Amino acid sequence: MPDWVKETLDDWLSTADIRQGRLFRCVCRKGRVWGTKVTEKVVWHVVKEYAERLGISKLAPHDLRRSCARFCHDSGGELEQIQFLLGHVSVQTTEKYLGCKQRLREAVNDRIGIEPA
Repeated sequence: MPDWVKETLDDWLSTADIRQGRLFRCVCRKGRVWGTKVTEKVVWHVVKEYAERLGISKLAPHDLRRSCARFCHDSGGELEQIQFLLGHVSVQTTEKYLGCKQRLREAVNDRIGIEPA
C-alpha cells in the first residue's frame, strides 16, 4: 500500500473515531459519521453527484469499476492481478470484462529468448 494511502486512511480512522468494523461509512451533511457501512444507494448518490459536477449525464458505479480495470490493463497490469482486484473467479470473466483476449499466437513467453537455434 502506498504511504499516502496509509496516511489518508489513518487520518480518516482518527477523524471518524473508527475502532472496529468497516472503514467507510456514511457521512451526513453536517459531517458526522453515521451507520456502520456505505450502502449501494450511497455509492449511487455520490457517483451521480460528482458526475453532475463534471457535466457527465450518464455514469454508474460499474462504469468506474470497468474504467479502473481498463486503466490498470493499459498500464501493463497482468490479467491475473486485475482478476484479483475485481474479485473474478475466472480469468475468462476478466478478459470479457476488459474486452480483450490472450494472444496465443503472440504469447509473451515467445519473447523471452530461450528458443533453440
